[in-house]
Amino acid sequence: MNRRRGVYFRNLILIAAVSIIIITGVFNLINPTTRKIDDWLYPLKYEETIKKYAKAYKVEVALAQAVMREESKFNERAISRSGAIGLMQIMPDTGEWIAEQLNEDFGDLYETDRNIRYGIWYLAELTNEFGGNKILALSAYNAGRGTVWDWINEYGWDKDFGEVEAIPYSETRDYVKRVLRSCEKYKTICNGE
Repeated sequence: MNRRRGVYFRNLILIAAVSIIIITGVFNLINPTTRKIDDWLYPLKYEETIKKYAKAYKVEVALAQAVMREESKFNERAISRSGAIGLMQIMPDTGEWIAEQLNEDFGDLYETDRNIRYGIWYLAELTNEFGGNKILALSAYNAGRGTVWDWINEYGWDKDFGEVEAIPYSETRDYVKRVLRSCEKYKTICNGE
């Protein structure tokens, strides 16, 4: 019975999400100069900080906004079940490693500027590590770089991997889809940045 109820609620949420997407599309066709729904669904938060570090670490502004949206919904105090912290959901051990790489003392991951800087730096690091492949980099951001290297070795993926549906973990697969979808939306909002 609980399983049926869970499926029912998941389907209800899916229907609501699809309805919002359709309504947004129709609304934008009718009145393309108005972004009120997009402003609500895809807010530009911490824009100047994101732009500063995206430029410094050569990461798309839209990608950084999308990761932040999907990771924390822009909640500075967010903490995941696994212990990831802040806007960009940095694990404490990853934060310590990033601080070492940046040759600085490790500090409070709830501090907004630090969290955004570490998250964008880590996105850049993962993107470089995986040869510019956004799907692999986002998978590593979510599931861990070691896990993605295991998949590459086990399934024979290369740097041109592009099959999101082949990602073995459903949570990571869904995460990558959400971030890529949000990234496309933010590219439109941010004029391609």
